[in-house]
Amino acid sequence: MANLAEELLLLAFNDRTGRNQAYHLDIGLAGAILLELSLLERIDVGDKHIVVIDPRPTGDGLLDEMMQRIHDDKPRKPNAWVPRLSRNLTTRVRDRLVEAGALEHVKDTVLVVFPFNRYQPGTGDTEADALRRLTAAVDTGHSSDPRTGALASLIYILQMERVVFPDRKRRDVRAQLKIIREGSWAGHATKQAIEAASAAVAAAITAAVAASSAAASSN
Repeated sequence: MANLAEELLLLAFNDRTGRNQAYHLDIGLAGAILLELSLLERIDVGDKHIVVIDPRPTGDGLLDEMMQRIHDDKPRKPNAWVPRLSRNLTTRVRDRLVEAGALEHVKDTVLVVFPFNRYQPGTGDTEADALRRLTAAVDTGHSSDPRTGALASLIYILQMERVVFPDRKRRDVRAQLKIIREGSWAGHATKQAIEAASAAVAAAITAAVAASSAAASSN
């Protein structure tokens, strides 16, 4: 089964152009990793610091690597871990999906001269399944399971509603995603993890935007 980071990346890439449409996807993927480990009951954020509570391997190499990094370090808050885990994460998750066949790497050119890469749908139904679950949740304003609720929360915090639901009114979709995010579909520990990860992703995005603006103004 695909992890949350893989589902999020597949939803972020346009099926026709093969290009990423989401801003700050690296940061969102780091939040997805933390939420996945929380759903698997490998980490806990009960005291507002992330700690590993079950170091057994998950069977997913990327998740196990990230969990080991957390385990080997001192307890840190989610807003400290998100930027640490986010570095080069889009490339890593994308390449995993290419290797698994869920994405196809297509080398193309612009004006016959300038090369660029596209990543279009490959085999499997991971993206279709994620979209089906999200669509049902948005239609009803309720998530039937914690995984879908966590994915909806990530879509909301990254403001990806236009990317995922391009044919719907953005305001309406965003309102439904907010209802899902604030719903009672998760237990206390999962809810706590989602709130902490969402806040950390939002803080990291704000910091990235501020750094970009400062760099632009200095040029």
